[in-house]
Amino acid sequence: MRPASVSAALSQTMMEYTDAVGRVRRNDERLTVHDPNDSLPAPVVSTRQQVTDIDSLIEAFRSMSAEEIAARGFTVEGTFDQVDDPILLGPDGLPVNTWKERYPYDERMPRSEYEALKRDLQVELLKAQDWIRSTGHKLVLVFEGRDAAGKGGTIKRFLEHLDPRGAEVVALGVPSEREKGEWFFQRYVRHLPTRGEMRFFDRSWYNRAGVERVMGYCTPEEYEEFLRSVPQFEEMLMNADTTLIKLWFSVSRREQIARFTIRRIDPVRQWKLSPTDVASLDRWDDYTEAKLTMFERTSTERAPWNIVRSNDKKRGRINAIRHVLNVLPYDDKNLDVVVAPDPLIVGTPDTLPDHGEAW
Repeated sequence: MRPASVSAALSQTMMEYTDAVGRVRRNDERLTVHDPNDSLPAPVVSTRQQVTDIDSLIEAFRSMSAEEIAARGFTVEGTFDQVDDPILLGPDGLPVNTWKERYPYDERMPRSEYEALKRDLQVELLKAQDWIRSTGHKLVLVFEGRDAAGKGGTIKRFLEHLDPRGAEVVALGVPSEREKGEWFFQRYVRHLPTRGEMRFFDRSWYNRAGVERVMGYCTPEEYEEFLRSVPQFEEMLMNADTTLIKLWFSVSRREQIARFTIRRIDPVRQWKLSPTDVASLDRWDDYTEAKLTMFERTSTERAPWNIVRSNDKKRGRINAIRHVLNVLPYDDKNLDVVVAPDPLIVGTPDTLPDHGEAW
């Protein structure tokens, strides 16, 4: 058991984090941080200046158990009927608003607007599925991004009303000993769609460009061979009547830690927090370097990377669906519904150069 002084220090770190980030408010078009002991909020000079050193925050998260974090007053808002957007509440009961970090909007998309847009877009997804079936086309969607960036929740909204007989999720675990001895792409090829089908890859062959490289799960030679061969592999897919769409879900560093905290203290989400997730906390810069190399080497004219800024999950989901529907040339497309995705939310590595993930 840790000495009481260490536990107190970690608790103080979490409290300072909440004090600095958790009560960001909009006041006369200025971001402010509210101190509950003051009658008026004070202007924010810089989030970086206000927040405890990120290394201390990571140490607090890594060292404190779910019970210890909850004992400091952190809770999760969200019931079984609202599991798509749980909110971390600080000891004062106010949201920890880390989602605003370098985000282009000051307010989350309202739920009423989100639900209305989602329903109309899901009708269009059904039209797209009918077109894929009738033409014998094949669709492969690759969902990548940092841990807790919102990939799984977005896939769920894509699939919510699709016919499951033609639309499946592929989420592969650690490769078996047999798979380790196969051609690298072989385990993924087994799950590719046949005519008239859609496949949603919740992480994909790009594991080699990210976690495998950063955590040392592949050799430098295997990594380099992957970067060399993956454009050729994807070109073969597209030449076989397959539309390939690659989405990278972006999340800022402190918002990621807030989402990890939710996963740690909420029993229905604890399964989502893996040891690799925790180990990745202090490898942020390594993952950034791997991501930028991946974009540079594997974003091609026919299969570009599309970044989705998903600090606001609802806004990210809506615009990800819009992007996919804009790519597919299905019949009877409602152009009043399938508008272009918000360029502040969806773009390429060239149009969103900080990828929403700076510092």
